[in-house]
Amino acid sequence: MQRTFILFKPDCVQRRLVGRILARFEDKGLNVVAVKMLRITPELSKQHYAEHVQKAWYPTLEGFITGGPVVAAVLEGLEAIRVVRDMLGATNGLNAAPGTVRGDYSSSRQMNLVHGSDGPEAAQREMALYFKPEELLAYEPTITKWMRAADEQ
Repeated sequence: MQRTFILFKPDCVQRRLVGRILARFEDKGLNVVAVKMLRITPELSKQHYAEHVQKAWYPTLEGFITGGPVVAAVLEGLEAIRVVRDMLGATNGLNAAPGTVRGDYSSSRQMNLVHGSDGPEAAQREMALYFKPEELLAYEPTITKWMRAADEQ
């Protein structure tokens, strides 16, 4: 099983879409192994978006991500990183296909509702920024045997 980090951004929380979008991931068969609501500080923003801090547009990003509560979560499942990113759609909501989260709910590049880790290293780094190891609670739902074959691990 693979784990990935997702962050429901302030626009998602303010628009009251967190539950609706989280349900889409659960409906797909991903397990929620950690979730919490928090306010991102400027310091945490700089850690999370370290590769963007020197870019001219970073102050706008920091103002956005620290502007309201967010919900951080860790999802687990087969090819979780790719599955989540495919479900989110293109970064810019205007370019995202219908049926994806951003295609259905976003019409902005920055106000794109949810961040999803782009690879295994990023997922590990981002999970560690938001969760202690003991906050990740692995489990196997009883419905799993009806969602994938026993040899799909």
